[in-house]
Amino acid sequence: MTLPVNPPVRPMLAKSVKGVPAPDSVDGGLVYEPKWDGFRAIVFRDGEDVEIASRSTKPLTRYFPEIVATVRAQLPERCVVDGEIVIDIDGRLDFDALSQRIHPADSRVRMLAEQTPARLVAFDLLALGDESLMAEPFSVRRERLVAALGNAEDPVHVTRVTDDAAEAEQWFEQFEGAGLDGVVAKPLAEPYAPNGRVMLKVKHARTADVVVAGYRLHKTSTASRPLLGSLLLGLYAGDGRLQHVGVAASFSERRRAELVEELAPLVVAEGEPHPWAEWRDESAHAGGRLPGGQSRWSGTKDLSFIPLRPDRVAEVGYEHMEGVGDSARFRHTAQFKRWRPDREPASCTYEQLEEVARYDLGDVLL
Repeated sequence: MTLPVNPPVRPMLAKSVKGVPAPDSVDGGLVYEPKWDGFRAIVFRDGEDVEIASRSTKPLTRYFPEIVATVRAQLPERCVVDGEIVIDIDGRLDFDALSQRIHPADSRVRMLAEQTPARLVAFDLLALGDESLMAEPFSVRRERLVAALGNAEDPVHVTRVTDDAAEAEQWFEQFEGAGLDGVVAKPLAEPYAPNGRVMLKVKHARTADVVVAGYRLHKTSTASRPLLGSLLLGLYAGDGRLQHVGVAASFSERRRAELVEELAPLVVAEGEPHPWAEWRDESAHAGGRLPGGQSRWSGTKDLSFIPLRPDRVAEVGYEHMEGVGDSARFRHTAQFKRWRPDREPASCTYEQLEEVARYDLGDVLL
């Protein structure tokens, strides 16, 4: 490729803030966009050559052949676009379906591309023709993006924006029902800053009481100094099963050592029953929902865990759930808040979770 902006390029990032900031809270003003929940992607096109790079600059090109085809069909012949690759099912973003694309078999990738095709949501333009736009303010880059992709058709979309904080608040509440993550506020006067946290993001914050039924050791753990890496969390489904819903991590080294000692009396001995005992059976890992199971993300990483009697309840913070009903789980790593000795494990059910009103993704996309 001989573009004015060539890979690798790390995308511009955002830092978390509480509440939608006022549009005049930064010099030059802010505009707001929906925060998409997909794979961040920088798309490079130079004629027939197309490359799609992830947030970490790793190649995504082979996993989304339908996006490659639509880039050749709809994007300017020479351009660099920053955006998000998403998949939606029944009018809602589906991250599980998206993650299934990261598969070594080309035949499976192409089958999924036909069954659950992806969309490209564009929100920035880094280069067009022989011109780099990286040094231009976002206000200019946005105008150029709309002009370049204004006639694009599904599955290419230019994300909507607003300069009205009240409308952004409305998006924050409504669009979660379509699977979106929150709202991003972008400074109009700023140039593109690769890997810089220049933008502001507002995400949903909630808490839940969960059962702690195991833990994984930290990668720096040793036999002489065991350190806890993450707590394995569960919620009881309607049929009485303890469903694995995610992990809580991010402890200090001192706290990791303390937690190993604190949880030692709850460790399940070999042969004792445990709600996730089937993790020992390799054939059970195929479903990808067991705490000891491998995934396309973990590869050969050891995900074995120390099973605990499900007797302790913790309060954790989370942003939103992935999935529906009694199969939902935390979309991101949960944040440990405190132990809840006043709560019975049996009371930690899905019923405590806030139910978000459904919202059709078609009403979000332009």
